[in-house]
Amino acid sequence: MLIEKPSDLKYSDVTPKAVYTNRREFLAALGMGGALLMTHEADAGTKLEVSSKSPFSTTEKINSYQDVTTYNNFYEFGTQKNEPAEYARNYRTSPWTVSVEGLVEKPREFDLTSLMKLAPLEERIYRHRCVEAWSIVVPWAGYSLSALLKSVGVSPKARYVAFQSDYDPKQMPHAYGIRFPYVEGLRLDEAMHPLALLCFGMYGEALPPQDGAPVRLVAPWKYGFKSIKSIVKIKLVEKQPRCTWNEMAPSEYGFYSNVNPHVDHPRWSQANERRLGELFRRPTLMFNGYEKEVANLYTGLDLKKNF
Repeated sequence: MLIEKPSDLKYSDVTPKAVYTNRREFLAALGMGGALLMTHEADAGTKLEVSSKSPFSTTEKINSYQDVTTYNNFYEFGTQKNEPAEYARNYRTSPWTVSVEGLVEKPREFDLTSLMKLAPLEERIYRHRCVEAWSIVVPWAGYSLSALLKSVGVSPKARYVAFQSDYDPKQMPHAYGIRFPYVEGLRLDEAMHPLALLCFGMYGEALPPQDGAPVRLVAPWKYGFKSIKSIVKIKLVEKQPRCTWNEMAPSEYGFYSNVNPHVDHPRWSQANERRLGELFRRPTLMFNGYEKEVANLYTGLDLKKNF
């Protein structure tokens, strides 16, 4: 019998059967379970083959699956927190392709299977901090975005990475509030940092639609809107790319959008946050607790001007 050391255990290895069953019942009650299984290759109920827990993982208490799948910002499926879980339930993510283009040596269009097999999937338990001052802790599954970028050969002229989300008005009739398709961007050194995760799953299973299926970005030291969902295009560029929220309200949402308790949003403080499921607010950590790993990326940069 194989006995794993506690440090090697993954969330999916230790989830109690009752929790797993209740989650299934919860999905069924929403009418999600059967529809997803019929329409998706990598459905939310599909178990992923992931390696042992990453050294980047936090030891903080993980939020419940229900927290993470019923309280979402995904404007393509509505602006209320409960709407994505309802309106994304029949979202088709198969077939799916992601094009990697621009200043690269080997431009390529990946199907989802090829993309998922590019590198071993790791489970990474990350803090996730929303600019709205709420937070969660999630066991994501994926690999460092740098593995994908290295595979296509980054041109010496590339300075930034631009991302584009899927937008299908027929599948997203409740999309409103922002300009679509959703776009985001990182500086190249940010995108190449090992913490930047190309993510395919959570809780040991494939991503559900409301959380960005079938592939999303997770940049845990930045506010959540920088972690673009349902990616269809990644482009290496020389100049700073346009970003949805930065374009809509540049005085409120900067290009960098690093979690910073010392720089308030114009309409609310960023000094503390509400962790879903907790009664009391907690202090927000610089770079969301990843200061040791990423602070060197911003040496000499005024983080109040470059917010």
